[in-house]
Amino acid sequence: MTATEASSPSTQLFIGLMSGTSLDGVDGVLADFSAPQPRVLAHHALPFSPALKQELLALNTPTDNELHRAALAANGLVHVYAQTVAALLKATHTHPTHVCAIGAHGQTVRHQPSAFDGTGYTLQLNNPALLAELTGIDVVADFRSRDVAAGGQGAPLVPVFHEGIFGQANSTVGVLNIGGIANLSVLHANGEVMGFDCGPGNALLDHWCHVYTGNAFDDNGAWGASGSVITPLLQAMLAEPFLHLPPPKSTGRDLFHPTWLAHQLKGFANASIADVQTTLTELTARACVADVLRHANEAHELIVCGGGALNGLLMSRLQAGLPRMRVVSSDERGMPPLHVEAAAFAWLARQTVLGLPGNLPKVTGARGARILGGIFKA
Repeated sequence: MTATEASSPSTQLFIGLMSGTSLDGVDGVLADFSAPQPRVLAHHALPFSPALKQELLALNTPTDNELHRAALAANGLVHVYAQTVAALLKATHTHPTHVCAIGAHGQTVRHQPSAFDGTGYTLQLNNPALLAELTGIDVVADFRSRDVAAGGQGAPLVPVFHEGIFGQANSTVGVLNIGGIANLSVLHANGEVMGFDCGPGNALLDHWCHVYTGNAFDDNGAWGASGSVITPLLQAMLAEPFLHLPPPKSTGRDLFHPTWLAHQLKGFANASIADVQTTLTELTARACVADVLRHANEAHELIVCGGGALNGLLMSRLQAGLPRMRVVSSDERGMPPLHVEAAAFAWLARQTVLGLPGNLPKVTGARGARILGGIFKA
């Protein structure tokens, strides 16, 4: 596509940037919204350097000199964002002036909606002013805090986007996004949409894999497939109260972190490390299956996106737990798993630019629909 071809009306081309709780890096898309169904023109993934990943992970829990370190980590993150934007523009021969805005989610390091003072907070490290400066494109950022200010969870924000691209007339569909945390969207046959966080996705799996193999993730679930489930450990982890809360609910690394896992592993010191990986995979699958059965039991299909869709063992365990449903990758429904969340934040940026709400109060628990995010002009 040439730059001339990309110069469609000003609200049609948007970039979405997502760096999730998996902390593996940035996924970016350039999306065209000129038709009813958005079209991804390009996707680019850029991993974090080991140093940046370690610093972002460390900032998920209280640490020394947090304000200084967080500000510098945000700058480092934005430089990765800017490189991703440059790669998308180059791949499509698109000039920055032909892109209406970038939706930049930022890196969540704390998520405590409604906590402490009744309002709580959600914190995404970001420097959208710097991103606007580096790219020459308007930036929309800080999507979650307005929903939290309105009494909501600030998450999940993607169900309304899922409904637009995966919803089916007269049929209930489940959409399961498995990033660091797993979240479920239920697209009811009557048009109603609900969504919430189920529990851990890849965060604990990736942590265990990195510690004991040096690999960033368990490729296709092969290591997990080599072990066996430790039933008492699985039962103990499934007793986590969050997993049994009714929606609206959201979570993050504030709860499902290495210290939580170390606490669960007390009494299992002699367990095989491969068996722990298998058990963590089963934990993610069981938590997701339980919520699908509670809230989308009538669905005929569960569409899976995010990095978890690339884990063959996890996909097979989801299918085993949902024998009456067809569990499929979002790739089979027109959008590759690693494109979906980034495309959702491109859509959310467009909503903000157009002055339209981006949240669903029934999903987040907010007092009403709100325009999300702030705009940083180039």
